[in-house]
Amino acid sequence: MPTHLDLAIQAAREAGALLREHFETDLNVDAALDHDIKLELDVRSQELITDRLLGAFPDHAIYGEEGIAGHQDSPCQWIVDPIDGTVNYFYGIPHFCVSIALREQGVLTTGVIYDPMLDELFAVEAGGIPTRNGKPIQASSRTALKDAIVTIGFSKSKEAMEAGMTRYREIAYQVRKTRMLGSAALALAYIACGRLDAYIEEQISLWDIAAGQLLVEAAGGSVRLSDSTSHPDKWGIVAHNGKLPLDAI
Repeated sequence: MPTHLDLAIQAAREAGALLREHFETDLNVDAALDHDIKLELDVRSQELITDRLLGAFPDHAIYGEEGIAGHQDSPCQWIVDPIDGTVNYFYGIPHFCVSIALREQGVLTTGVIYDPMLDELFAVEAGGIPTRNGKPIQASSRTALKDAIVTIGFSKSKEAMEAGMTRYREIAYQVRKTRMLGSAALALAYIACGRLDAYIEEQISLWDIAAGQLLVEAAGGSVRLSDSTSHPDKWGIVAHNGKLPLDAI
């Protein structure tokens, strides 16, 4: 029987291979929303991940962007984003990933984020050392906002965008540079390995951030979640390297 981490890595790599195979091909769009796109490949990727996870642990639960599966009363819940950065993927922008986390008794215990275009796999177990392609990583040591690179997300609703603009104005003039990259999971992975110093967004879903939260905290960073002001089932997030003065943001 594979460990939870080994299983998540296997599933993420297989799903990533599927995404890489179909990148920049004709894609079937299930729904085109104002600020989002749902692809048939999202569903196929989650089905592949679900088959791998429940094939090994049939008594577990799946909570994913494309739906739920398994035994929903299980204390072991896999949290899955089959394509984080779907809009990037659809437009041929090679910045997207697969994100898989495990939550046991309400506590995150396993996190895996796989970028199939760079073949970078970020992985961590609770209490363990976070890694990128097997090598230890840690958050940056920068302490001053003037030296920091911060990525900002603007979510999908007018209310969330307005709140994001307010936060952006609060911080943009204080930092070295801001970036808008289009994948929350990779933003958190990049904080964990020191490429970015902070990530801020008003409205985000659990599947976008679960694996990344565990990575950031294990790498010495900080993740603060707050109730979204615009959606009852989502959160605002301020994640950073644990050293920047962002408590008031």
